[in-house]
Amino acid sequence: MDQTPLKKPQFFFTTAPMPCPYLEGRLERKIVTDLTGPGADDVHDALSRAGFRRSHTIAYAPACPGCQACLPVRIVAGAFTARGTLKRIRKANADLSVTVLPASATAEQYQLFSRYQQARHGDSDMALMGFFDYRSMVEDSPIDTAMAEFRDPDGTLVAGCLLDRMNDGLSAVYSFFDPDSPPKRSLGTHMVLWLVQQARTEGLDYVYLGYWIEDSRKMAYKRRFRPLEAFGAEGWQRLETGPSPDADTDDGA
Repeated sequence: MDQTPLKKPQFFFTTAPMPCPYLEGRLERKIVTDLTGPGADDVHDALSRAGFRRSHTIAYAPACPGCQACLPVRIVAGAFTARGTLKRIRKANADLSVTVLPASATAEQYQLFSRYQQARHGDSDMALMGFFDYRSMVEDSPIDTAMAEFRDPDGTLVAGCLLDRMNDGLSAVYSFFDPDSPPKRSLGTHMVLWLVQQARTEGLDYVYLGYWIEDSRKMAYKRRFRPLEAFGAEGWQRLETGPSPDADTDDGA
C-alpha cells in the first residue's frame, strides 16, 4: 500500500446520518478530520492515498454502515491513452486555452458556476450557493490548490476546474462548465483529459477523481479513463468495470 505515515496525531470524527445524494433510500455517514496546521500538505497527501477527499479545510471519507458502494478512484496518468470518443473530444477542444491560477474566486467564475448548477443540479444545495459560499469553496484550502480556467478563442470563460496538487498526482476537487456549450465539446470529460496531460507535464503519476459508484449514472463518465485504480482493503488495485460507456456523460468532479 503506497501510504505515507502521518507525522502527528490526527483526530477523526463521524458525521450524523444524512440521505445519500447518490443512491436513493440509503443514508450516508462520513469520517472527517481537520487539515489546518503545520504539515497540512503531508497530511492531505497521506489521507488522499488512503481514499480520503478534501472539502474546504477538512478531509473526509465514507463511513456508511453496511455499504461500500463508494470507491475512491484514480487514473494512472502515464499509462492512459485517449482513444475513440475521448480522442474526438480532445480534438473538438483544441481551440480552448487553459490558464492555471491561484485558487482565488472571481465574479466571472461564479456566474458560470451558478449557471452550471442551475442547469445541471438545480435541486441540489450547491444550486443555492451565493458568491461568498463559492469563494469559500475555492479559497478555504490549507494546501496547494489552484484553479484552471478554460477559455474559447474570443476569451469567454467556458469551464473551470478546482484542483489540489499532491506529491504523486493532481486531485480534481470540483469542475463546472457552460451548460449551453456544444455537446461535442463534452467539457467535463475534456477537463479530465487535461488533468491527465497536466499530471504528465508535472511528472506526476495519478489523477485522483474522487468516488465512483457503479450504480450512479452521474459517475459513469469516470469509467472512460483507463487504466483506473480503486482503493479498497488491499490498497490501490486495478478497477475492472466492464465495457467503457460511450455516452457523453459529464459531471463535476
